[in-house]
Amino acid sequence: MTARPISETIASLMPRAKAELTELVAFRSVADPAQFPKSECEAAADWVADALRAEDFQDVALLDTPDGTRSVYGFLPGPAGAPTVLLYAHYDVQPPLDESAWLSPPFELTERDGRWFGRGAADCKGGFIMHLLALRALKANGGVPVSVKVIAEGSEEQGTGGLEQYAEAHPELLAADTVVIGDTGNFRVGLPTVTATLRGMTMLRVRLDTLEGNLHSGQFGGAAPDALAAMIQLLASLRAEDGTTTVDGLTTDTEWDGLQYPEGEFRKDAKVLDGVELIGSGSVADRIWARPAVTVIGIDCPPVVGATPSLQASARAQISLRVPPGQDAAEATKLLTAHLRSHAPWGARVSVEQVGQGQPFRADITSPAYTSMAEAMRVAYPGEEMQSSGMGGSIPLCNTLAGLYPEAEILLIGLSEPEAQIHAVNESVSPEELERLSVTEALFLRNYAESKKV
Repeated sequence: MTARPISETIASLMPRAKAELTELVAFRSVADPAQFPKSECEAAADWVADALRAEDFQDVALLDTPDGTRSVYGFLPGPAGAPTVLLYAHYDVQPPLDESAWLSPPFELTERDGRWFGRGAADCKGGFIMHLLALRALKANGGVPVSVKVIAEGSEEQGTGGLEQYAEAHPELLAADTVVIGDTGNFRVGLPTVTATLRGMTMLRVRLDTLEGNLHSGQFGGAAPDALAAMIQLLASLRAEDGTTTVDGLTTDTEWDGLQYPEGEFRKDAKVLDGVELIGSGSVADRIWARPAVTVIGIDCPPVVGATPSLQASARAQISLRVPPGQDAAEATKLLTAHLRSHAPWGARVSVEQVGQGQPFRADITSPAYTSMAEAMRVAYPGEEMQSSGMGGSIPLCNTLAGLYPEAEILLIGLSEPEAQIHAVNESVSPEELERLSVTEALFLRNYAESKKV
């Protein structure tokens, strides 16, 4: 059977896909009740569960995971003796940040300049829609040739590990011959890419206390230790002058030997302002795929508007450390914690709280399933060959699955190419990429099923 019916079927389904993604993006499903009501995540989970039931999935369940969120599971049986493929996405999203900076409301899918804008459009609600499109196309063209399990996570962006813990307690649930993680992306629009590595991460909150209470900066400034100034000095110790991450004991000179990322392309993708230098040393690929990277993602301090001339008694910051393959996230957590405690100036009292952690991941791209994926990408992207790249982000579940099912092949694809601006304002998805990757996934499932018959 040729690929033409699959591509035509998916093209015909794109208006429905846009309508469904519009509904799914509308849920403000940030898995942090301090920012958005928990009911938003629960409603999104219900929507995902209903979508699976509508596609004849069995055993659809809302899984209450140990971190207080819900993941959605469903099983679609295939022909007798067919292999089982697990399809992964997550329905929770990053907070929208400054909603006034969005050119259209973040939770209203809006078409502009040939892209669909909205929080989660690419990361990763679009990934769930991609799975639905692929399965619908197969059902319309002879049937789904494999057994399919779908798992849609409810707290991936928070890094709280609920689904990993649930999977470890119920190891039979997600068992599969192959896993397709729909949460990464092509190196650039139109270049079919599988992700070979993921950096892990650790997330810490550090608090410094120096005074019993705030003081007048004129009366006491110059001698009394200011906790905010101490925090600034402590955070500065995490980077060298060129911006290289400097956590005591952490290796920072690993090199990337795969697909390279030209500096000019990176500057354009990252929207670096003219005259502003990139940070770190080595190739861009070294820095974003093979080396640790520390980021201060939040800091509690008085806002400029309404600020008073005061010395701050306490200060708090949240720090993310990305951990490359070959390094252990738990060990990196210990090193970062020790660094923060030892570098706090002026004897400031230090408290450190861990709020998230995930191990790095390296896929075996020489495994047989990648042959099926390469063949699918060659058809879905005419004239292009499958590429492999790293990804600086983290998907903690990958290591959990690899540990539980060491014989399973794990492939990572998705919609988060550079123009998508995931985690930033004005996140968007390319509908052409959604269409082509849905064709890719459908063809992969067909190719993979055929390969297992040999």
